Amino acid sequence: MEKTEPMYEKFLDEYVSEDAVRKYTTQTAGYGITHLLRNDYARIYLDVVDKYLRPSTGRPLRLLEFGCGGGMNITHLVSVLEKKKIPVEYAFGTDFSPRLVEVAGEEAKASLPSRLAGKLSFHVARNEKLVEDLAASLRLGEDRVGPFDLIIGVNTFRYCHRLGKEADCASDIYRLLRPGGVCINIDMNSRFPAFRSRLRSSDQTADECYLPSLAEYASPFENAGFEIIAKKNFCWIPHSAGRALTLACRLMSPLLNLVARSRAMRSLVVARKPA
Repeated sequence: MEKTEPMYEKFLDEYVSEDAVRKYTTQTAGYGITHLLRNDYARIYLDVVDKYLRPSTGRPLRLLEFGCGGGMNITHLVSVLEKKKIPVEYAFGTDFSPRLVEVAGEEAKASLPSRLAGKLSFHVARNEKLVEDLAASLRLGEDRVGPFDLIIGVNTFRYCHRLGKEADCASDIYRLLRPGGVCINIDMNSRFPAFRSRLRSSDQTADECYLPSLAEYASPFENAGFEIIAKKNFCWIPHSAGRALTLACRLMSPLLNLVARSRAMRSLVVARKPA
């Protein structure tokens, strides 16, 4: 990471700040992300579990979220699976920010029953060195980490592209999944006009604000040996939206999908490790 070290340090400074804690935790995050976790994102996760994971495993699921931030996503997923009577053996969240990992653990304990919270743990690990860092955190050999049934990443894989480490992350995810396991990657769409205009006016360098295309999100997984089972743009609700904007975006979504789906806010890539 020699040539990207200054950028990495800049990202770390941003995500250990108290502003990051407020942005990525339940009480202060936007209403939009809460809606998405309960609806759009939950439907994607449950569809993958029903189609590819639940019928093919005789034991509870093992879950991992990389780049988990304050842990809202993986914590909510564990809760959703419990309500659907889909058992979870354990779930890990990883992030490169020690401060966010600390907060994620606190949030999980506060929002989940103790029985469920005991199945969820958070660890400091970089996306581009998931196996190495997670093994170190768990004090296990790298060959003893996992395997996982489902690995998810939300708004995090683009940072691997900015560091030039997307192939390393996809390769580690491949190693961590069991045969037949699935990775769900959700991130910002480079074709969404507001993202492009905001980033163009930013004082960041081109590398620091780079957004991959849908094809670029998918290609590291293809190159790592995954089968791509879904690849699309979706979602018109900002994570930071309030109630009124969330409702307006929901009402407009069918029309927007009809006329401009390729410019939706999010890119989705669902990749399956061959069984």
